[in-house]
Amino acid sequence: MNNQNYQQQNYQQNYQQPYQGQTYQQPPVYNNYYQTPQIPDEYKPISPLGYLGYDLLFCLPFIGFIIVIIMAFAPSNKNVKNFARSFILAFLIAVIAVIILVAIFGTAVFSFVYNL
Repeated sequence: MNNQNYQQQNYQQNYQQPYQGQTYQQPPVYNNYYQTPQIPDEYKPISPLGYLGYDLLFCLPFIGFIIVIIMAFAPSNKNVKNFARSFILAFLIAVIAVIILVAIFGTAVFSFVYNL
């Protein structure tokens, strides 16, 4: 009994004193359960209507391509940047797929028409 009592007192003495020279930051306390934390501007989400607007803007024939390149590198919002980059990637995949399909079917039609 005496040994267990000594261990408990020693434990309490060691952990009741804070570390010397170090300060601890307390996590933010939210008084309301439904209170949301503040999100920095660079991580603010885009609404579905915003995505639709950007999609329509990027689909403009020549101006849209310039805008999508600017939006892929310039804006401070990471969500807009990532959406513009995904739009460029999807465009490049579509262009490569069209080139492959034209090469395959173009040679097939060419050989059928001219009987090479």
